[in-house]
Amino acid sequence: MSPCPATLLVIAKAPIAGFAKTRLTPPLTPQEAARVAAAALLDTLDSVLRSDVCHRVVAFTGDLAAAECGHELAAALSEFEVIPQRGDGFGARLANAHADAARLGAPVLQIGMDTPQIGPDVLTAAAIELVAGDAALLGPADDGGWWALGLPSAQPARVLADVPMSTDRTGELTRKALQDCGYRVNALPQFSDVDTFADAVRVAAESGGRFAETFRRLPERGLVSR
Repeated sequence: MSPCPATLLVIAKAPIAGFAKTRLTPPLTPQEAARVAAAALLDTLDSVLRSDVCHRVVAFTGDLAAAECGHELAAALSEFEVIPQRGDGFGARLANAHADAARLGAPVLQIGMDTPQIGPDVLTAAAIELVAGDAALLGPADDGGWWALGLPSAQPARVLADVPMSTDRTGELTRKALQDCGYRVNALPQFSDVDTFADAVRVAAESGGRFAETFRRLPERGLVSR
């Protein structure tokens, strides 16, 4: 059977100590937080590579040479089409990444690097739903944001530049903005993304892969029950 004619787009940044997952510090050190972020990104890339889709793109920002697990990440990214993030503000970068990825001629399902527990089956099912219908897809996150956005075409992504990001209403406002553009919005399964230390503890307990293993190997300091 042929792969699903969709593009899986990952929005990612280099996991550099002091710049990545800063809400995990404390209790983690900046280097530990960046190592956790690297593990989450590696798990995400692995899931995307194992998904049954035609195109895989990463919109990337940051200096990979300064990142934790930089060599391993470089090897994983070599399996993707890597494009630079562009634009002022996160919403604008999201919109531009959708436009750039859509040039491959397929509907785009976009995810971030904060949901390492999501496997290829979930991503493939979402891509198939996106291609089969004419609706946008939005994957709600437990904190009121969203973990995935699927668009049949890139045009409605422009609304993201005007949606406040990283708030407990981001999901609600994104849905409304898409509906105001005339799109029906279908919901994907809800997941927790890793923003806080409590999120990281919960996701590590519910998943496997590099993320969970990295968390288990953290120094004791009362961080993780064993």
